[in-house]
Parts: sequence; C-alpha cells; structure tokens
Amino acid sequence: MVPFILKLFQGLGFFATVKECEAQVFTLFGKVIGTLEAPGLTSPIMKFGPKAILIPFFGKKYTVNTALRQNYLRNQMVNSEEGTPMGVGIWYETQVNNPVDYLFVNTNPEGSLQANVASATISSLSNLEMETMLENRHSLSRNVRSTVSPLSEKWGYRLGSVYIRKVAFTDQQMVDNITDKVVKRLVQVTSAMKQDGENRVGLIKSETAFKVSQKMAEASATRPEIVGKTLNEIAHEDPEILETVMDVMETEKLIESEAPIEILPKGVGTMIQLGDEPIKPFPPRQG
Repeated sequence: MVPFILKLFQGLGFFATVKECEAQVFTLFGKVIGTLEAPGLTSPIMKFGPKAILIPFFGKKYTVNTALRQNYLRNQMVNSEEGTPMGVGIWYETQVNNPVDYLFVNTNPEGSLQANVASATISSLSNLEMETMLENRHSLSRNVRSTVSPLSEKWGYRLGSVYIRKVAFTDQQMVDNITDKVVKRLVQVTSAMKQDGENRVGLIKSETAFKVSQKMAEASATRPEIVGKTLNEIAHEDPEILETVMDVMETEKLIESEAPIEILPKGVGTMIQLGDEPIKPFPPRQG
C-alpha cells in the first residue's frame, strides 16, 4: 500500500519531486502561483499555501527542462560583397532561465530563437568581403550574440556561446576552380622555393670554392719562400747537407718523370757516334 499511498499524495499535491536541471510551474485558475526550481523533494502546500491543494483539480503543473542545450544551424545562405553564394554553419548554446516567460510569453520560443539566430547571422555576414567572412568569425559571432540576446531574454532563454563554425562555398564549380588555382599556386611556390634553394646552394659552393682556391694559392705562394729560407739556413750551417738534399730532390724529380734510365758498371767505356763518323770507343773513366 505504501507506493499507492505515496502516488496518491503526490497526485493530490502534498509533495513534488523536482529533478536536476528541471523546473515545475504551477497554475491555478489560469494564473501562475509559483515555480519550484530547487532539485529534491518539496511540498507545494508549504511553498504556496493551502491553495496548492486545489491545483490537482483546478490547476495544472508544467515541467520545463532547464539543462544547457546545444544547437547547430547548417547552410545558412549568405552572399559576399563579390556576389559569391556562401553557406554558413552556426553553433549556439541555450538554457531556460525563466520558466514562466518560456511557457507563456512565446508559444514557440525554440523556433523563434532559432529563426532569430539565423536571421542575425545572415544580416551580420551578408555583403561582407569574402576575406572578412573567412578570417573574422570570432568578432562576427559576438555580433550575432549581442543581436539575439535581448530577444532571447524576453522569451525566458539565456543565450550562451555563439560561434560561426563553418563558412563554405555552395557552388561546386567555384570550389573546383578555387582548388585548381590553389594547386597551381602551390606548384608555383614550390618550384620557386626549390629554385631559390638551388641558387643559394650554388652560391655557397662558389663562395666556398673561391675561399679554398684563395687559401691554396696563398699556401702555394708561401711554400717556395719557406723552402728557400730553410735551404739558405742549411747552406750556411752545412753545405754538404744542402748538396745531399739537392741530390735527393733531383732524384725524386727524375723518378717522378718516369724517364728511362740506363745504368753502366763503373769503368766500362761507352760508344759514341757523331754524324757519319765511325763509332769510337769512349775511354774508360779513371778512378
């Protein structure tokens, strides 16, 4: 019997259960007598007095959802200053902050608010430059919110964040043309960057080669001076060492030239022929 008795008492208005993000509006004889917004178990009789006993017979209870709701309007058609048709998507948040105005001021507050958001978006973005529509969405979103907020407050709504999420072209041929232009521009920029990189690399290589050749030339010019200075010092200190060094250098040059060399034993005479004269033996060397 306990559930039956509790249901009966609730139906007679002795107590009411208010859920989270919910408001209950009570009317009696067509007039609003009060609102319950605090979640939990409460008694309308203690809240509104003895007249609350008559609500189940001569009045009515309205339940209003006060949770934060999100809405998204797609493809709101606007024209840019250049005459280009654009599709705009706008996202906004709403929450009921006055249940009585929400119920009785406007018969369709949700539809009216949606229509006002759409009209404010179209009026704010129409005839703007395409660049402004694509880049200044934050400031345009604030303009839409400031335009719609006063009306939403009259209908019991609190308008939250408003943001223009998407601005797109609706003409597919225009989209294809813009895509082709962007691709060509990217190819042009890429080739220009590549050519600039190659030019910079070539310039660096030429500068490096010039510096290397300059240093090599300086080294080549310095070497004879150093070698000559060293040989002069050797000649003053010990002429025999200088003569030996010169012989070694001459031998190295002879070996590098790869010239044919004929070696004769010591004391062997050589045969010399001059012109048409007969070959005469060369007298052997003495010692």
